Amino acid sequence: MKINKELMKGSTVILMMKQLEHRDMYGYEMAKRIEQQSDGLFAFKEGTLYPILHMLEVERLVEAYWGEENGRKRKYYKLTDAGRRTLVEKEREWSLFSTTVSRLIGEGRA
Repeated sequence: MKINKELMKGSTVILMMKQLEHRDMYGYEMAKRIEQQSDGLFAFKEGTLYPILHMLEVERLVEAYWGEENGRKRKYYKLTDAGRRTLVEKEREWSLFSTTVSRLIGEGRA
């Protein structure tokens, strides 16, 4: 089953920030990890992924730096302190939103 793009739009930022919570990653690595963890339900294309990372960088929620892996230069991203605080806020917001939507959808099934 595919998820409507409008539904996905509200979750992409938190999904990407959550990947950076425990370690720095490069963009493609983040996209692949999200795809694997979601059993293929969430598959970000470059046209979605990198504009979001750039926006997070402009907002100073992530910092980018160049690193090397297996002889290849890659642009890594890491959460800033402000990014960590924002992630906590976004997790609270998502929890309230998803719980409320689930409750409202479930109300008609009593």
